[in-house]
Amino acid sequence: MPFLAKIKTLFSSAPTPSTSTNQPSVTITPPTPFLASSETPAQPTMAPTPTDSPAFDPSTVKVVFVLGGPGAGKGTQCAKLVDDQGFVHLSAGDLLRAEQQRPGSTVGAMIKQYIKEGTIVPMEVTIKLLENAMREAIEKKKSEGQSGLTRFLIDGFPRQMDQAIKFDESVCESSLILFLVCPEEELLKRLLKRGETSGRDDDNAESIKKRFQTFINTSMPVVEYYRGKNKVVDVDSSKTVEEVHQDILVALKPVL
Repeated sequence: MPFLAKIKTLFSSAPTPSTSTNQPSVTITPPTPFLASSETPAQPTMAPTPTDSPAFDPSTVKVVFVLGGPGAGKGTQCAKLVDDQGFVHLSAGDLLRAEQQRPGSTVGAMIKQYIKEGTIVPMEVTIKLLENAMREAIEKKKSEGQSGLTRFLIDGFPRQMDQAIKFDESVCESSLILFLVCPEEELLKRLLKRGETSGRDDDNAESIKKRFQTFINTSMPVVEYYRGKNKVVDVDSSKTVEEVHQDILVALKPVL
């Protein structure tokens, strides 16, 4: 079955609320090849002028992207913000891992291979999973009689430029990028420790090295793109969990 047909089948059968069937045509961009560590990552080609209407109104939905190297503490800090600030936390990685385990998924095996290799899953899959999860969270809030602004933390996304631009065009324009900064040596130490109990396919030395390089090559240009729009706030995540949390609360004041 052609890949785009698989995506159509995947999301027409997924349990999350359905979206319009008038989806724009898409083109799959292969992951950026790894560069030698001494090379400067090339700037990806910018996407064409937006033609899509965003799925969500930015006056009622606020999106904060949480970026940082593997092991920077994105999930830990997002959980704390959910507890004390009422954000909805969506992890792109968790959604992809859940989809690869979903019975009947037509792209589960493909997702598993990308994750194992430490490369980036085609953006059509990731963006549609995020959009569906956002819609489900908003509908749940409405069903509970809640109204007003819904604030999302999306961690581990976008991981490359085409993802960033496509999400802003077709889902919702992001409000802020929280960038967790941590030395690579500390990240490696954390990930190897986590790998002792996580059971994740990518928490091993070989995959971790690939993930580091992928982050440098593809995600850092995304951070710099948003920095040019004055949307990035940097937080040192090498501190204790509570110290990092307090620093994040200060950094996120514009959306709290």
